[in-house]
Amino acid sequence: VQLVESGGGLVQAGGSLRVSCAASGRTFSRFIMGWFRQAPGKEREFVAAIRWSGGRTYYADSVKGRFTISKDNAKNTVYLQMNSLKPEDTAVYYCAAGDQFSWSRTEYDSWGQGTQVTVSS
Repeated sequence: VQLVESGGGLVQAGGSLRVSCAASGRTFSRFIMGWFRQAPGKEREFVAAIRWSGGRTYYADSVKGRFTISKDNAKNTVYLQMNSLKPEDTAVYYCAAGDQFSWSRTEYDSWGQGTQVTVSS
């Protein structure tokens, strides 16, 4: 499966941004899609995930209530709506696909190239 992220950019603290992940190359009904992020000098961390079938969602505590993950099955696209952004949300955001939910990046076997999100204070 191929994943292509888009929609990153620069935003002021308190603002909003939506990043997208377009998927292609496989059927997705049994897949789970996740968003991870990596800030400079830090490990890549889980942000949110969603099941293609059923739409169950998962969030890291640090983004719960501020970020919303959603999907458009017809477009094979997953979105991450980010509200009330903070400077500590600054990172490269990666889309990933896996066969089952996990908090760990090692369970996801397909990755996009990443999109930069910068939140200024």
